Amino acid sequence: CPEAQYELGVCYEAGDGVGKDEAKAAELYRKAAVQEYAEAQKKLGDCYTHGTGVAKDLEQAFECYSKAAKQGNARAQNNLGVCYTNGEGVVEDPAQAAEWYERAAKQGLAQAQCNLGYCYKYGEGVTKDLVKAAEWYRKAAEQGDAGAQYKLGKCYYYGKGTEMNNNEAVKWLRRASEQGVADAQDLLGDCYYYGYGV
Repeated sequence: CPEAQYELGVCYEAGDGVGKDEAKAAELYRKAAVQEYAEAQKKLGDCYTHGTGVAKDLEQAFECYSKAAKQGNARAQNNLGVCYTNGEGVVEDPAQAAEWYERAAKQGLAQAQCNLGYCYKYGEGVTKDLVKAAEWYRKAAEQGDAGAQYKLGKCYYYGKGTEMNNNEAVKWLRRASEQGVADAQDLLGDCYYYGYGV
């Protein structure tokens, strides 16, 4: 059963209840992946991306993510977007990246929502739209994504894509700062120094 192979692979990768063996984990992911188990395809893609238990191979990672993404796996869709953004295992294609980020974002994946916000902020693969950027950052920020909290705080601080609002800026910058985002801590320090929103 592919699900059992996948779960056993997770145990071997983490050393949970068995001796840690990344090569064995990758092999189990591969066995489940050839049976079209999307989560295993995604995990095998991660193995190829990072060289975990297999030789690093970005083209193989791209293929694995593609298979899982086409089955609707949100994390694989986001990772496929990253491949297209960075040209990892495939020719760089910002429009394809944005499309895959959007598919994952619409499933509620915070990381993809933040990535899609970035696409809209800079016009990467989509028409630049600061309002949409702020909206996607908000969705991710509300789920606790530290990077999105920082970016949303900046939107409020500078009035980009939303009305300038120092109280909201401080709220989101504080949340990102508490998660260790250095840039958020820096900007929050400016808020305290100048008395913005505090």
